[in-house]
Amino acid sequence: MSSALTASEQSPGAAPAFSFELRARDGRARSGVITTAHGQIRTPAFMPVGTAATVKAMYPQQVKELGADVVLGNVYHLMLRPGAERVARLGGLHRFMNWPHPILTDSGGFQVMSLSKLRKITEKGVTFQSHVDGTKYELTPERSMEIQGLLGSDIQMQLDECVRMPCAREEAERAMRLSLRWAERSKAAFRGLPGQGVFGIVQGADVPELRIESALRLIDIGFHGYAIGGLAVGEPQEVMLAMLDVVTPALPEDRPRYLMGVGTPDDLVESVRRGVDMFDCVMPTRAGRHGLAYTRHGKVNLKNARHAEDPRPLDETSPCEASSRWSRAYLHHLVKSGEILGMMLLTWNNLAYYQELMAGMRAAIAAGRLDDFIAETREGWARGEAEQRQG
Repeated sequence: MSSALTASEQSPGAAPAFSFELRARDGRARSGVITTAHGQIRTPAFMPVGTAATVKAMYPQQVKELGADVVLGNVYHLMLRPGAERVARLGGLHRFMNWPHPILTDSGGFQVMSLSKLRKITEKGVTFQSHVDGTKYELTPERSMEIQGLLGSDIQMQLDECVRMPCAREEAERAMRLSLRWAERSKAAFRGLPGQGVFGIVQGADVPELRIESALRLIDIGFHGYAIGGLAVGEPQEVMLAMLDVVTPALPEDRPRYLMGVGTPDDLVESVRRGVDMFDCVMPTRAGRHGLAYTRHGKVNLKNARHAEDPRPLDETSPCEASSRWSRAYLHHLVKSGEILGMMLLTWNNLAYYQELMAGMRAAIAAGRLDDFIAETREGWARGEAEQRQG
């Protein structure tokens, strides 16, 4: 690798150096530990999304007790409100949101593309109007890294351009090459303290040779970890998995791999099987706010009338109280009534299940039986969903 870690990471200090230790393999699947300034992250890891400095409908301590080692915050939302400079004056994002554990911040690029009222992409960066109040902003690679530094996140992401699929090869190539130039500028602007790392993002849509070129160029620049972007934009699962089959073998074994914005429980198990270490997605929290539960019995739609008189909990064997203490009938009532407690309980259940799934995969990789674990997990989903159809 042509670029070494920054000097600040090698020098002694209060915080440990940012590092990744690979502890077990099972086929292409890996388990390990990422060490950051604010603690360790066990991988494979699912990161609950705390976009605006909060995981919606959850207390921070609950999130930690479920097994989450790290949460995600977002540059776009935090720069709009309350503002990165304000968060810095208040002691940084960890103190601001009362989460003394690792935080990864997204660069804000995806939200600029998807949420802004008006936007213009140039070589310099992106100018856009806030979706909140129409105020005009400019986000460059340098400004994104500055914001992430002010927030004090443990893992910081380069600014990139994410294109939606399907798209023409020419468009995928243009955005990939721009993202590479922005990656160089992001790395140069990164002012990491001990225990902080910066990740590059592989782009290239669904074109294998573009994905490979992007990965190899990012490795030449030299990052602490490598993300795979642009694969949570509505494409079929088989496209996502095909791109993982291309990209993950090209990435360094000694650096963490992060699949951005993914996904369903099935996406997670198939991506772990292909060597991915880190994930984030709004799905479990968003689904919980809209009446959908994820369980070892598959998905349960609490809006459905069949649950109106069902005295069973979502999962009587779960250690999560939200899963085991309240009846499906009561949850159905809360959802139909639009009660906040229903959103809280289902979000709690969903995040508990996602962390249970990740813990199960970590243990299975260590034991060399990931394929068996995935098969058993799928059998549970299938049995539960068949039961629901019959009911």
